[in-house]
Amino acid sequence: MNAIVAPDPAVRNAAAERLAGLATPAGALGRLGELGVWVAATQGQCPPAPLDNVRLVIFAGDHGVAQHGVSAYPPAITPAMVRTFVLGKAGVSALAGAHGVNVRVLDIGVDDDLEGVPADVQAHKVRRGSGAIHVEDALSAEETAAAIEAGRAVAREEIAAGAQLLLSGDMGIGNTTPASAMVAAALGLPAAEVTGRGTGVDDAALEHKQVVVQQALDRAGDRLADPVQTLQAVGSADLAATVGYLLQAAESGVPVLLDGLMSVACALTADRIAPGAAAWFAAGHRSTEPAQSLALEKLGLEPVLDLGLRLGEGSGAVAAVPVVRSAVALLRDVALLADLMPPA
Repeated sequence: MNAIVAPDPAVRNAAAERLAGLATPAGALGRLGELGVWVAATQGQCPPAPLDNVRLVIFAGDHGVAQHGVSAYPPAITPAMVRTFVLGKAGVSALAGAHGVNVRVLDIGVDDDLEGVPADVQAHKVRRGSGAIHVEDALSAEETAAAIEAGRAVAREEIAAGAQLLLSGDMGIGNTTPASAMVAAALGLPAAEVTGRGTGVDDAALEHKQVVVQQALDRAGDRLADPVQTLQAVGSADLAATVGYLLQAAESGVPVLLDGLMSVACALTADRIAPGAAAWFAAGHRSTEPAQSLALEKLGLEPVLDLGLRLGEGSGAVAAVPVVRSAVALLRDVALLADLMPPA
């Protein structure tokens, strides 16, 4: 584990000074100004460079709990959606096309052979499906390590491809259940406070889902004090890979725009493993899941968008990309007030 070096404080100060000196009223740019300063600090330069190379990785996997009444949709949706991403026809595909974001989908733990899908999609596969966390561990210790390393390797590949901003996305029926358990473990909260409706389950299914998450937490017990053991006990292969991806980005000094619950649960876990990682993360949007808002609060992140989205896939992060680019453009291209004033 490499130490996390914070975004450049000297550049952050220079960017804040530049923001204060723009030919705009003090504070008029609001959150856009703050975002521009953050990007400049992560880049180590002021004014910041335009974000021309933005890259999304969608980590796909199935979850044993999906067979136990926690989702409104069947697990067969997961492989079907992986194929849809490959075809470029998913919800996030449309957003990414509109905003110039490169999309890559990876089968980390899909419970399907995905016959006919390009081989590179399955190049980092750890296993078929993860364990049903209320009755068994999601992964073995070896699988957990392999999944984290897979995420790290993918981040290195995306960075080598020139990524200036990384995004993390998810696909996996039932994935809000392990993600909620990961947040509960990190914050020391009971299942009832973190568990939401996911794909839109009714009241009875929500109550059942809360019971399942609490059973998972109780089964894991003291192991939840360790973030890697948390992934093994109550996480999943795709979520562990996402944690590795986020850790590598932070260690490499590349900023990440987070998506919904899965992305933020993994960011919280990454920050538990490597304190300080959160300084490299920004929150793309606020999802409708209570665990996501609780995790964002713990990380000290304010979402860019709040549109009631619960699609997943990385869609909220991609939708926020134009706002982040706007923030960079303002800090970069607006005249300085001092340059407009006639000499005294």
